[in-house]
Amino acid sequence: MRGRRFVATVLFLSLGAGALLALRLGYVERLRDRVQGRAPRLTAGDFPAGVTAPVDDVASIPTRPLLVGVTPRGTIAPLVWAAGDAERPGLFRSAYALDVKVVRFDTEDGLRRALVKGGDNGGVDVAALSVSTLGMSAAPLRDAAPRTVLLLGRSRGQDVLATRSGTLTPAQLKGRRLATEPRSPGHYFALWVLSRAGLSMREVTWVPLESSLQAGATLQSGKADVVAGLVGDVHPMVRELGGSIMATTADAPHLLATVLVARGDFAARYPDAVRRLLRGALDAGALVVKAPEEAARVLGSFAPQLGDPSEAILAAPPATMRENLAFFGLSGEAPVTYAELYQSAVALAQKLTGPSTVPTAEETADLGALKYVSATQRP
Repeated sequence: MRGRRFVATVLFLSLGAGALLALRLGYVERLRDRVQGRAPRLTAGDFPAGVTAPVDDVASIPTRPLLVGVTPRGTIAPLVWAAGDAERPGLFRSAYALDVKVVRFDTEDGLRRALVKGGDNGGVDVAALSVSTLGMSAAPLRDAAPRTVLLLGRSRGQDVLATRSGTLTPAQLKGRRLATEPRSPGHYFALWVLSRAGLSMREVTWVPLESSLQAGATLQSGKADVVAGLVGDVHPMVRELGGSIMATTADAPHLLATVLVARGDFAARYPDAVRRLLRGALDAGALVVKAPEEAARVLGSFAPQLGDPSEAILAAPPATMRENLAFFGLSGEAPVTYAELYQSAVALAQKLTGPSTVPTAEETADLGALKYVSATQRP
């Protein structure tokens, strides 16, 4: 009798230990998923972005600095200049009582991840992104509920395709090694060049870069025959190696547009901060166009990889209020609108990676602040 009890006890303990081990190793969850179906994982993107906004009508600004994430481009010059530093207050603080900190990222992926995290969790509240990046990364950015609020400017020669040696036509890219940072503005530009030549993605060998700022070094090392990068980084290597600039966005000045994108929850919670940010960015852009010297100096210190900062600003000048209104279809006409650029980037991403559910252009644009600033702007 005692022997039976002992065996039963050992068996019971063995079954318990086995069940605990199976639970820790995930076998129980896998079996449950197989029988009942996998339980959906909930994310912030499943709920409206504005649910944490104040219930009253008070438009407030954050008590900490507003964090704006950027990658080095000429279009960010007004933001960097207006943010100021420890030695100068900057236009945002002096004219609009808004504390703004511009945070630099060397990779598009790092900037996207920071926007998803948000300023309260080690990321950023607002990001300067290309519309192409926004459209091609619509699914990964879903939890940020991105809201495009302003056109900062367009690339008018800043993004280039460059060869390591000799000259090439777009049709001669077939069989070449082409280096780009995935889902970056340079990647989108390279795809446009391939489309003009009637080439498919499989007719070139893609060399992924961690950052577009590695394009010049990649060209020098010989790891690629052609690179997509920024002219200030790439052109010195082209001269040194005897290569050439085979294509620039001067040939497609409406292809790459950099926009200011706010997290949905931030835009809903701090509408006054967004309005002040837009006012300051537009005023700073107008001042940079009139007298670019100081902004160029600040940009040169902030992003030396751009080469001559004055040339970088000329290759990607700040957008005016008139250009903004036309770009977003509010008044006037633009050769290419925000909706057209976004929708084409989404369609291209789905063509390359498969269909996915993403927000429409209208759902990603929040033009209330721009309309307000436009209506109150001095003539």
